Amino acid sequence: MPSPHADFDALFEAHCDFAWRVLHRHGVAERDLEDQCQEVFVVVHRNLPGFEARSTLKTWIYGICRRVAANYRRRAAGRELLVETAPEPAPVDTEGEPFEQLATRQGLALLEGLLGQLTPEQREVFLLYEVEELTMREVAEMLECSQNTAFSRLYSARRDLEAALKRLRARRRVVA
Repeated sequence: MPSPHADFDALFEAHCDFAWRVLHRHGVAERDLEDQCQEVFVVVHRNLPGFEARSTLKTWIYGICRRVAANYRRRAAGRELLVETAPEPAPVDTEGEPFEQLATRQGLALLEGLLGQLTPEQREVFLLYEVEELTMREVAEMLECSQNTAFSRLYSARRDLEAALKRLRARRRVVA
């Protein structure tokens, strides 16, 4: 019979990176991500026996991440700590040519800037659907909204990103 610890270890391995990204996008400072991610999985471990599978495990973990991040921001505000509102760009692979690394960094910075122009609701739906590759059903469950609302937010996010990108390209043509 497999050990319950082995099951939890597999669950942790399968969902740790997802939890890390969700916490970061919800305002947890880089320096505190490890501790807050650990907090998420302490809650998961404690409540896993009562998990009723009314949603997917990923949806359930997402909800825990949101609550842990909200508690973190509340505590940070109480201590008057500076909380990051936008995550830093992901680390760039140091392998490869310097020009490739620069292009990757610039691309990530551009994406972060464009995503920063979306409403929080649009950004969240866009990232969950397009980046995390969740189904719209899962996205709607995580955000506690209807699928139609989630699709509407995704549509408007795509439209707004496209418009922002067109404006950026137009400004670059004027400067060049």
